[in-house]
Amino acid sequence: MTGIVDFPALFFVFSFFTLWLAAIAGAFFRKKRPLEAGEHADFNVIQAATLTLLGLLIGFTFSMATNRYEQRKTDEEAEANAIGTEYVRTGLLPDADAARVRGLLINYLDQRMRFYTTRDPQELGQINDSTTQLQNQMWSVVQARAVAQPTAITGLAASGMNDVLNSQGYTQAAWWNRIPFEAWVLLVVIAVGCNLLIGYGAHRRSILLIVVPLAVSVSFFLIADIDSPRGGLIRVQPRNLEALSQSLRAH
Repeated sequence: MTGIVDFPALFFVFSFFTLWLAAIAGAFFRKKRPLEAGEHADFNVIQAATLTLLGLLIGFTFSMATNRYEQRKTDEEAEANAIGTEYVRTGLLPDADAARVRGLLINYLDQRMRFYTTRDPQELGQINDSTTQLQNQMWSVVQARAVAQPTAITGLAASGMNDVLNSQGYTQAAWWNRIPFEAWVLLVVIAVGCNLLIGYGAHRRSILLIVVPLAVSVSFFLIADIDSPRGGLIRVQPRNLEALSQSLRAH
């Protein structure tokens, strides 16, 4: 389940056919054992309750996905602010160290933009390796100057570099924070049960056998698309990082 939700279009096809087959199975069971006269009221209550539960779960899950998406956007903005602030604070260092750190920050900024746009796992691994190396190089320059001259001025540069490193960690944590596997399982199981009930209670060739599976599958597709940082159509674009890059290169 965790793998397929990274491909929202494939997940849509899978969920639609699964739910549609569940509705067909419900209609088949109705032929084998139709409702008796006194059972319709109880069945309607059960059907309405399960559909309400499914609707609430879809709503809660959609809220979880959008909150995580907004967090990724917020972290991208914070990361751009941290890099821009540190670029300015490097002016507090000696000229040689400032030029060294600023050059590394430009390269680091390029890697961070690539992190947001790549879809290739192999390229992502290379980006992470390059990011770690650049972080170590930048910190070593600032740390050496702070140790040699432990003043409030060099402390500002060290503090700004600490914010740069922390912001990258917060971003990575936000990208790993996905809807739990158990939540997807619960959604699919309840959706299958609801479509079984719809098929069981619907008249022959009812449009509900298509409409409900399609509506639920579209909802699943949208949730998976928002929740998938790289596999979906709705993704966080590094607009703040790109704007910062243009500004620094112009400077």
